[in-house]
Amino acid sequence: MAISVKDLGRSPGVMRTMHEHVPAPKDFGVALIGVPEGTDLDLDLRFEAVHEGILVSGTVIAPVQGECGRCLKPIAYDEEVDVQELFYYEDSESFGTEEEEEQHRIERDVIDLEPVLRDAVVTALPFQPVCREDCEGLCSECGARLEEDPGHHHQSVDPRWAALSGLAGSAADNSAATSTESDEREES
Repeated sequence: MAISVKDLGRSPGVMRTMHEHVPAPKDFGVALIGVPEGTDLDLDLRFEAVHEGILVSGTVIAPVQGECGRCLKPIAYDEEVDVQELFYYEDSESFGTEEEEEQHRIERDVIDLEPVLRDAVVTALPFQPVCREDCEGLCSECGARLEEDPGHHHQSVDPRWAALSGLAGSAADNSAATSTESDEREES
């Protein structure tokens, strides 16, 4: 996404706008959600010459696709992100070695927008995407969608008491047998 800014020169106040659709680059997202490679990013940007360089500001609309982090349903929506970044001229003074790495430069009258757009769009994506806020997710035991079966549950026995569950069943059988014997004695 290299954009020529030669026409802006170094005259502060000179500006131009850009309304374009550009294909999304590879790996424009995170594990569960992102912008598919090759889909159109809708750019509405303004390039303005300032004393230190070129100020790029505007919006990017990106088609986002992914899956819910709770129930794994597909998610698709358009994300609108604001962009504002200053690209420094090659010969401008740097502000220190640490800040210099974070600065974006104009190289041979060309601006590379990809890192700026990637930072803006990817950081706007949700860390835990959900299909809706009250999504119940999946059953942790069998993987059933809890939304589709609201009364879904499993009979679970605490593993620490599992050995005693057999005794409880035989004790109930013994008490039933004992009460039957006592009932027979009362009848005779």
